[in-house]
Amino acid sequence: MIIRPATENDLPGILDIHNDAIRRLDAIWSEAQETLADRKAWLDERNASGFAVFVAEEDGRILGHGSYGTYRSRAGYRKTVEHSIYLRDQAQGRGAGTALMQALIADAKAKGFHLMVAVIDSKNENSIRFHARFGFEMLGVLPQAGFKHGRWLDQVNMYLILNDDPAPPRGY
Repeated sequence: MIIRPATENDLPGILDIHNDAIRRLDAIWSEAQETLADRKAWLDERNASGFAVFVAEEDGRILGHGSYGTYRSRAGYRKTVEHSIYLRDQAQGRGAGTALMQALIADAKAKGFHLMVAVIDSKNENSIRFHARFGFEMLGVLPQAGFKHGRWLDQVNMYLILNDDPAPPRGY
């Protein structure tokens, strides 16, 4: 298995994983399937903004992908990123998630980001434990923050401080 930056050629595999998560999981709070054009716009936006998108590939097949991007749009949040990792079922427990998380954290640190945020469905105990293994700390739960499949979903917020840099100077 290799971890590498995603390219446009990876988009069909990324789309397949993404839409499977929309259909089956509470991880993506949307019920609308995306198109290849949607995923291309997403990748183009991530690349143009200098954010990371990585894929885990084995024998030419995309096993999973991870990325980070804008947490909130206001300038005061520009040192904070929110990330996501999605895997094919067959890739669960094989190290792809760990390798993607390591790549995302290393890339975010190298680019000078200060805080990485994880937003997780509260029932996804595996994801919560996974993040804790990397040092993410629990911040809290927002009850009924979203909905999918006709029911309310609670949102767990976790965070990882990436460096000990002082706050940017006033007017930065």
